[in-house]
Amino acid sequence: MVELFRKSALRVGNSNNQFVRYLYQEIEWEDRLIGLKGARGTGKTTLMLQYLKNTFGKSQKGLYISLDDLYFTRNELTKLAEDFMLTGGTHLFIDEVHKYPNWSIEIKNLYDTYENLNIVFSGSSALQLQKADADLSRRAAIYELRELSFREYLEFTNIKTISSINLKELLKNHAQISKEITSDFSIIPHFHAYLEKGVYPFFKEAKGQFYLRLQSVITTILENDLPQIENINYQTVYKLKKLLLLIADSVPFKINTAELSRKSGLSRDVVLKMLKVLNRACLINTLHQQGAPTGHLTKPDKVYLHNSVLYYALHSNSQPPVGTARETFFANQLQKNHLVNSSKTADFIVDNTYLFEIGGSTKGKQQLKNEKNSYLGLDNLELGFNNVIPLWMFGMLY
Repeated sequence: MVELFRKSALRVGNSNNQFVRYLYQEIEWEDRLIGLKGARGTGKTTLMLQYLKNTFGKSQKGLYISLDDLYFTRNELTKLAEDFMLTGGTHLFIDEVHKYPNWSIEIKNLYDTYENLNIVFSGSSALQLQKADADLSRRAAIYELRELSFREYLEFTNIKTISSINLKELLKNHAQISKEITSDFSIIPHFHAYLEKGVYPFFKEAKGQFYLRLQSVITTILENDLPQIENINYQTVYKLKKLLLLIADSVPFKINTAELSRKSGLSRDVVLKMLKVLNRACLINTLHQQGAPTGHLTKPDKVYLHNSVLYYALHSNSQPPVGTARETFFANQLQKNHLVNSSKTADFIVDNTYLFEIGGSTKGKQQLKNEKNSYLGLDNLELGFNNVIPLWMFGMLY
């Protein structure tokens, strides 16, 4: 256990608190049981280490552990937690929970047994906590850490610090807001850089090896995380890779399950199940039409990769279709706080109310001219006017 304290102190001491993700302020840290979900590379570990550093400093009342540590091949989490409390520990931060058998049962038992122990745990975005053996969903406050928003990217790269904007305010006052934000710099080059590399915080340290590292992260999700969570074999993992690459090389399309089945080597029902798995893993984004059912075997209307950067990492051409990247960005940013569906009359309908058509700066209004609550989200545009909104502004929502 001494070694675990040493590793924790080292990780906490090396954490950088200059930039903090949006979720840090949203979490009620004093809740006794907190779960953090999110895709690999979004910063869940950093978030926990930052809180430990800010709250406990060098005190041993807080401890960070990762359940993929070799220590847990020979020692139980429950015993570690009991020993931790005997030393005066009060806050246990547990990373990579999906790497540990029966993690949900042990955490549930710790929660029920020790009222003076606060637990924060993190795991893959694919975790289905409502199906966990111990039904942690009724006990834990669950938060999801999404990829960097464009607003966060600007702050993270020391370009500009901007407060987040809610959607209603954006739609009403976007012309004035866009003018204020861009008064002292040109935002479009930074927006395009964000679409290509700025979604995952590790782009700063990876530099020239960024896409190779991202591909490695994707491989880890497919080969290690998903088999542990979904109980799928290597042959299915191989077909999942084929399915993901097929999506990466396509523009958003009305899904043809027969074609996907033929090209991936998976049956129709398995294709639909695997689309849901990839969606939970934050590798793809499946959209249904407004009002359509979303059951297990219901075909989604459109499929995108989860964010624009994944296209640059996985597309067989280094320059994927720009229109796809734009639409992917819009859906990704809006889904944090809003319901996003595909629409028969536009690219998207948000909260069953607002219609959005996404495109380049020359896209016309003809398609939406007779529609209420309709807007154009256009790239290569710094300032908005009427119902025409610069696309980058939708990255200011969180």
